[in-house]
Amino acid sequence: MRSVKVSGYLLAVMLLMAQAPLPPSIGVATMTPDGTITLRLRAEGAGGMVGEGNLTYKRGNPQYEEVLHHIGGLKLGETKPVPPWKD
Repeated sequence: MRSVKVSGYLLAVMLLMAQAPLPPSIGVATMTPDGTITLRLRAEGAGGMVGEGNLTYKRGNPQYEEVLHHIGGLKLGETKPVPPWKD
């Protein structure tokens, strides 16, 4: 059930982002000591709509390397901005 909620959240963020110019950052990414990547994302849209959420990628997740590459790499304990994904 959790993956359904995450997918719905991602769809909502994508819709919000499609309605507004791309910001320089859509949130922050942090890598914990065990290598887990946590994304704290936020999107704002027309009419004051706001979408926020946390996504977690543990090593071995099929999307882990893609997320790590998108962020531009991340070191243990590091936090850095997350650039928007482009279509």
